[in-house]
Amino acid sequence: MEVRFSKIIGVAVSSGSILLIEEGFYMLVRYKKSFKKIAMGLLSYMPREKELRTLKETIESYESDDERQLYLWKIDEDIVGVVGVAVSEGKVKVLHIAVNPSFRDEGIGTKMVAAVTKLYSDYKVAPDEATMRFFEKCTKESR
Repeated sequence: MEVRFSKIIGVAVSSGSILLIEEGFYMLVRYKKSFKKIAMGLLSYMPREKELRTLKETIESYESDDERQLYLWKIDEDIVGVVGVAVSEGKVKVLHIAVNPSFRDEGIGTKMVAAVTKLYSDYKVAPDEATMRFFEKCTKESR
């Protein structure tokens, strides 16, 4: 499952055709095992995910529990963010959300929260205790 976005930065008209000029693609990509190391690296930015054993347990929970989904945020070819959710009974709880420090203050967290909310539009999307401050900051920025 991928949710793709691009920022249109211009429009050109040539021979009656309209060409949209895009700044780059960014998308939410469902986790797969080939992304394990990058996902663990991004999750390690979460305060409670500092130890290797904890990170391995977290990744294993996303790999084995059907109610948990992990998504990576990709800009062009770079994976720069991660968001993990638990889905149950009409609710989606955001358990993890982190952005590579090199890409912070660019609105990526806000875009990830918006993408998850759009992806789970039939559910009530809310943070858990560990993601509450960041989630609330992201939802305020998107208004």
